[in-house]
Amino acid sequence: MDAADRPSVPRQALAQLRDFLVVNLRHHHETEDEWLWPLILTAAPDVKRALDDLSEEHERLDAALDRLADIGLTGAKDHDGGHLNEDDRHALREAAVAVRDSVRDHLDHEEPVLFPALRAHITPAQWAEFAQRVIATTPPVAGHLMIGLLDEVGTPAEVESIFVNMPPAMKPLLPALRAQAAADLRVLRGTGS
Repeated sequence: MDAADRPSVPRQALAQLRDFLVVNLRHHHETEDEWLWPLILTAAPDVKRALDDLSEEHERLDAALDRLADIGLTGAKDHDGGHLNEDDRHALREAAVAVRDSVRDHLDHEEPVLFPALRAHITPAQWAEFAQRVIATTPPVAGHLMIGLLDEVGTPAEVESIFVNMPPAMKPLLPALRAQAAADLRVLRGTGS
């Protein structure tokens, strides 16, 4: 969202971040609706109404994601030097704010339902299987940004616990992916090119 306010951030960098957010947020809630909710409901049918409410919130989040995805960021015009005009920046910012607010509201409702249900009804083996399915189906759109963002918010041990299940062929690429993420995040923050 802040990147949309920076005239120095190129259209291409904004499109990459937008596309990363849209596909990963969609993937996240689709895996909950399609895989995790049924797993929980098998053990705890009494939480159906709460999970249905969360799925309805996912639908509202989809509408906000659609709005964000519809902002024209590809195909820079020759006269704009690859940057957005003020009207486009405003539209991008408003769409990003709607997504942010939808996610925040949703997490406020989801966490009090989901965390107790996971603790009470999902075994470590079930969680590991679910996590593997999520990892295996994660869209590859700007995946290096996920690595860079995880590196910023997690301790080295936490990040390693996430990457332990990374496909073996990808592990040697981690240094290059981290470097690319750091460079792209600097551009988005207006601190480098």
